[in-house]
Amino acid sequence: MLLYELFNDVNFECINIDSAQNNCRFKMTVTINEKKFDGTGPSKKLAKNAAAKAALASLCNISYSPMVVPQKNVPLPIDDKSSSMELPQIHADAIGRLVLEKFMEVIKGQEAYSRRKVLAGIVMTENMNFFEAKVISVSTGTKCVSGEHISVNGAVLNDSHAEIVSRRCLLKFLYAQLDLQCNQATAYQSIFVRNTDGQYPYKLKSGVHFHLYINTAPCGDARIFSPHENDTGVDKHPNRKARGQLRTKIESGEGTIPVKSSDGIQTWDGVLQGQRLLTMSCSDKIARWNIVGIQGSLLSSIIEPVYLHSIVLGSLLHPEHMYRAVCGRIEKSIQGLPPPYHLNKPRLALVTSAEPRNQAKAPNFGINWTIGDVELEVVNSLTGRTIGGQVSRITKQAFFDKYGFLMKNLPGILNRSVTTDYGQTKANVKDYQTAKLELFSAFKREDLGSWLKKPIEQDEFVLIE
Repeated sequence: MLLYELFNDVNFECINIDSAQNNCRFKMTVTINEKKFDGTGPSKKLAKNAAAKAALASLCNISYSPMVVPQKNVPLPIDDKSSSMELPQIHADAIGRLVLEKFMEVIKGQEAYSRRKVLAGIVMTENMNFFEAKVISVSTGTKCVSGEHISVNGAVLNDSHAEIVSRRCLLKFLYAQLDLQCNQATAYQSIFVRNTDGQYPYKLKSGVHFHLYINTAPCGDARIFSPHENDTGVDKHPNRKARGQLRTKIESGEGTIPVKSSDGIQTWDGVLQGQRLLTMSCSDKIARWNIVGIQGSLLSSIIEPVYLHSIVLGSLLHPEHMYRAVCGRIEKSIQGLPPPYHLNKPRLALVTSAEPRNQAKAPNFGINWTIGDVELEVVNSLTGRTIGGQVSRITKQAFFDKYGFLMKNLPGILNRSVTTDYGQTKANVKDYQTAKLELFSAFKREDLGSWLKKPIEQDEFVLIE
């Protein structure tokens, strides 16, 4: 109605797409003054609605995002207008579209593995220029490794949830970008620059941002609400015990349980004997990335921490629950972070064409693709290895090898020897470890539970010469 009121020349046309990919059976294109805007949905009416919203967001800056509902007393920190928690709708839609298009492109020829429940990806922009945005990674998956397949060599993927895999793909990209710095001829192509001041030899070029897309709310705290109960206003039960709790994924199942119901320490022999292997939920891991960064501990000895600029969801964005899950639940209690570590507050947004709920059974495989890869890799989520039984290219083992290479060849590294095992090498990165322990303490101080670690034997492997 609003679109017809504002513009004279509005033409809708329906392109029928029967795509099992994301349950969206209809695509509507609206043309206004020769500009086209798309919307998809499970019915023509919803697809038309999505197309109209996309047009209004772009042409009139009218947003229907749940982030901008005029809400009273909502703890979204709006310090000044520019740093408000919302990503502009046209940027959110661009991120969602880029990831979906890249998925369709890399799955060509491997359609047998296109079945998915969760799809995620990371997009990189320079100076927020979305016309030249690059998709860094695309992944699918919803399962974790089965306890009997855990590895003493860092050779399996423990967590195959799509957003976790996408971040591991981003790590592979960061290693590749540091590789470019090893050779003077290619150094200028890298997103990293030499850091003249401070303890970190390298840092990101200014203006480089990373955006995470997930087609639904991350499992755990961000997804513990009822989408049909209209509570978008202030949380009526902020002190309810379930709010903000650390939660774990359960081995070979879907969904999460609060850590309070587990006993805290996981042992190798306990897991092999049949104790369920538990992995922290995606909401908790994203909260962790918002303190320690997304680069992991090994790279923290080389680069300044890197944080997500925004998180875009394809469905189930509840502003208050999502904000609490990814950073809000520890903003009052976090303290003592060694600079430049800080609490990052990513911008949040929902795409205009939301994905409908997918009741299909989740497959036991996930795919991953990183920019520069010739083809996608398919991993059996329950064994943590590729479907051919090989070691995945984004395992701890693969990254430790890359790290060893960088320590030998990267200009500007002071201490080049890597003599300790993987776990100890990570433990030696002092500021990262301090930030991580402060994160754990912040959760404890808020009475949200204790972070659950995997058995330590997992990290006691060394670099193979």
